[in-house]
Parts: sequence; structure tokens; C-alpha cells
Amino acid sequence: MKVVLSTLNAKFIHTSLALRCLKAYSGHKFDMDIAEYTIKDPAMNIVSDLFSRNPDVIGFSCYIWNIEETIVVINMLKKIKPELQIVLGGPEVSYDTDYWMERLPDVDFIVMGEGEETFDHLLTEIATTQKYHMVFGIAYRKQLDSGKEIRINPGRPKLDLNTLPSPHRFVEDLPQLGNRIVYFETSRGCPFSCQFCLSSIEVGVRYFDIERTKADLLYLIDSGAKLIKFVDRTFNIKRDYALEMFKFLIENHRGCVFQFEITADIMRPEVLDYLAEHAPPGIFRFEIGVQSTNDPTNLAVQRRQNWSKLVRTVTKVKESQKIDQHLDLIAGLPLENYDTFRGTFNDVFALRPEELQLGFLKMLRGTGLRKDADKWGYIYMDHAPYEMLGNELMPFADIVRIKRVEDVLEKYWNAHRMDHTLLYLVDHVFSSPFDFFQSFGDYWEAQGWQKIGHQLEDLFSRLWSYLNAAKEAGQELDLPVIVGLMKLDYYLNHRYKPRKVWWEQELDRAEWSSLLKALAERPEQVSEQFASYGYQERELQKHIVMEKVPFDMPHYLATGELITGDGVESLLIMMYVQEQGEQKPTAKPYSIRLSGAERSKTF
Repeated sequence: MKVVLSTLNAKFIHTSLALRCLKAYSGHKFDMDIAEYTIKDPAMNIVSDLFSRNPDVIGFSCYIWNIEETIVVINMLKKIKPELQIVLGGPEVSYDTDYWMERLPDVDFIVMGEGEETFDHLLTEIATTQKYHMVFGIAYRKQLDSGKEIRINPGRPKLDLNTLPSPHRFVEDLPQLGNRIVYFETSRGCPFSCQFCLSSIEVGVRYFDIERTKADLLYLIDSGAKLIKFVDRTFNIKRDYALEMFKFLIENHRGCVFQFEITADIMRPEVLDYLAEHAPPGIFRFEIGVQSTNDPTNLAVQRRQNWSKLVRTVTKVKESQKIDQHLDLIAGLPLENYDTFRGTFNDVFALRPEELQLGFLKMLRGTGLRKDADKWGYIYMDHAPYEMLGNELMPFADIVRIKRVEDVLEKYWNAHRMDHTLLYLVDHVFSSPFDFFQSFGDYWEAQGWQKIGHQLEDLFSRLWSYLNAAKEAGQELDLPVIVGLMKLDYYLNHRYKPRKVWWEQELDRAEWSSLLKALAERPEQVSEQFASYGYQERELQKHIVMEKVPFDMPHYLATGELITGDGVESLLIMMYVQEQGEQKPTAKPYSIRLSGAERSKTF
């Protein structure tokens, strides 16, 4: 019996851990292939490839991001090969299973919940006696004289995780390890009961044997994995376990990067101290679900969160400059209106996470919040991803406005195209970060820019357009200072000297030549590092760009403090050079004062 395990991933770089778990458990018993696609692949291409494999059974792993595309593929497959047995599994079909069996007559079986043992038992019955009533954890169609009747069997007890074979030892995966994200689990289950999350349904946390976990990780690292993403819902729930794993990965990382979902307010100080002292910069990333800082909201969704301890953890991690942090928010939770969500956003943005993910509540099947939707007046999409369209406190009009915030937040802050400019704007110009992103997002949509693409230059010119419009509307803005910061950010975004800029050049040819000559003759006036390059005028002309800015740039680069005033002027010098040990050239900012109290006599 030929079995194909398939799924439609969100992106090509993603890999399905679920399919590999199933194959590891049953692949020695059946002729079994893994066939992965993406939701962007044309359905005809997917169907053609699956058909060419001549399967007897196809199992699809289903999630909110792929269920509708998967249904299209299933319908086509059943038309061209009616005898094909279709099995669905995954979180999207493990709840409201009767609905899926009724909606999808082309589906023969659904595996509910943990799949390894259930799917193996089901395949055995398909191949032999077909006594499907004996298979705990499935839904199937019973053939009666009057037609087929949907039957849903009782659930299966939880597995002993130490009986499961490793899903990470397939030879066919090795060539792609370095180019794909490897998903890895050290545990299953979640200790918390957040009512918007599917993980809250499974009570308790089970762990895989730690020595087996270490062996699998070492195998992946040795085989060329570059990014391993742990799917544990709360990686740090057990302090000793998390600390031991962190130590192991620090000792054996070999350049691999590891991403974890952690609960920040339970992270122990000794673990933070260890990471601050021993973690190499860049190998760990933390994803932290804040969701809301509104206490009534957290109480309504049964979410326990100590904000002061969360702030302590995020701040300490940021101060160590070792670990990037990705903080998540959910707009649309109960008892949160537009104004309280504005407060949540500003609370979290104040922590300056490397990435702030603004998402919108999804009413997932099986969750307590979906069951209580009427209590809070929710309306939401009928089909996946079941995103909320409004509730009693946050109407659709507010959702649409916050989506504009999400759009520019993603393009500007999360992309880190102009951090110097944005921090100045949110700290010194606008009343709050949220108000800046909302105002800019409203302007962005009013210009119709959401309908067209953008290059790097477009991001800068569009922000500049907005700022000029804001000034005309009465917003107090020091545009010369802001454009100076934007120039710094623009140049930092390039590895090589840019051929064009989005502003009009201020330095004429004579002044440029004069400054270039002074830099070549007296480079030590800039810094010892700048002088160490030993460049003459011709080399400098190839490697640098220069711009005048109306603030003390040397002081700003050294301290982050912006000093402005009448007569204060500096020369920004951006050097593009490849240092020893660097794979590519990078932008290196230098500066010298042209005026003011500490003006260089030679410049």
C-alpha cells in the first residue's frame, strides 16, 4: 500500500514536523513518501505531482493557514482517482470534527489529536480488516444500506513520548537542512489555560528524554542545520531543564541559531544571568507572547501575567545585547477597546523589542473563546483563519484602523530600515509610538500605497512625504534634523556605496572636493580607526559618502543623545569597506564637527 504524507506549508523555507513524526513511526511498515508544497503553489501542480506518485492513501496535515487550499486539492484528487483514501489530521480538523466530515464528503477519515499511534493503527486497518470502529481517535464513514454514516470514535490516551522514534534522521532531509527552518519539539502540552489558544486544551506538559533530545540536536547541527525553531509552547516552564538545554546549545551551537517561545515573567534571574554572561551574541531568539497589558482582558481569557516581572526579563535580556526578542500582541481580545489597546501597544513598544508582532484575534475551533463568542459579542470569519471582525467594544472600524498600524509597523520598525529616525519621532515628536504609527498608517492608505509595491528608496521618500504633510497640518517637526537622521539610516541600509539618493544633494562639487582633500590629509581628525585605512583622495572617493547634518553627529553616534541648536553642524561620513573577517562590505559611520563649541579647527 503506497502512502503519501502531504501538507501545504506557508512558505518554502518551512518544513512539516508532523509529517516526519508520522513517517518515523510508521514508515518501516508501509511504502511511505513525504510530499511538501506551499499555499502559493498552483493546485494543478500539486495534484499532478501527487497523482504521479500513484498513492493508495494520502494524509494531509491541516492548519488554519492551509485548510482552504488543501480542500481544493482534495476535491480535484477525488475526481481523478475516486478510489483514493483521503485522511486529514492536524489542529484545524481535530475539533468540530463532525463539521469537517459533513462539509468534506471527499474525506474518508480524520485523525483527531496526537497522530502517530492513531494514524499507524488506521493504516493497518485500511490495509487489512478495515475494522475502523476499533481505531481510537478517528472519524470515519460507516457503510450502511441507507448510505454512509459519520462515526466519531472515542479519543486515544496520550502517548509516552519516550516510545516515539526520532523524526530528524531522514537522509533525504540532509541536503536542505541549511536552507530550511527545522522545527523541533522537546515537550508537548502547555501549563497555561489562555482561552484564545489551542494549547490550553491539553492539560499538563510531557517531555522527551533529554539525552535523546541532545543527540537529535547534535545530529542536526553536525548535518548543517542553520536555524532550529523550538515549537514548545513554554520552553522555560522547567527552570533546570531550560538551563541545561541553554548550556548544551551554547557549548555546541557551531553557528546554528535557535528560536524559542518563552514565558518572560517566569524566567528565573539565575537563568538570565547565565545567558547574559555565556550566550554568544545572535544564536538565541526569544518569542514572547505579551498579547495584552490590560488586566481585565487577561483575567477574562484566564491569562496569568506578571507585567513587572515580564518587563524585568525583557529589559535584562535587551541590556545583555545577546538575544533578539520578538514580542507578540493580539488586538481584539475581550474587554479591550481601541484606547486600551493603544495603551497595550505603547507599553510593549517602550521595551524596544527587536520585533513587535501585531496580530488580530482568531477564533480557533476548540478554544474556550470561540465557545463564548456570543458572551463578548464577537463576529468573525466563517472560514479559516476565523479572524474576528468586531466585538462589543471593538467594532470593525477600529480593527481596520489598527490594521494600518500593523502595516507600517511591519514595513518600518520590524524591518529595521530606519531605527534612528523612528526612535526620534516616537520619543521626541509624536505623543506616543502608537499615535505615530496610526497617523502614518492613515496617510499611507489615503495615498493608495497599500496597493503598490515599494523599494527601499520608496520607504524613505514616503515617510518624508508624510512628515511634510504632517508639518503643514500643524505638527511641530524639525525637518532638517529628521532628514539628517533619515540620511544616516539610508546609508546604513547599504553594503556598497549607493548610486542614488532620494534627496537633493546639499554639497556642491567644490565643497565636496575641499572636504575630501581635508579628510585625506588629516584623517586622524575624524578618528584613529578612520585614519587606519590610510586612504588617499582617490580611494576615499570610491569608499565614502558625505552629508552635512544640523546636529552634533559625533556626540550622537557615541551616546545616542541628539544635540541641536543654532550653528551646530556636523559632517556625516559613511565608509563602505570590507574588514578582515567580514564576508561582505558593511556601512561604517564616522563624523566630524563642522561648527559649534567643539568645532575642529581644520574642518
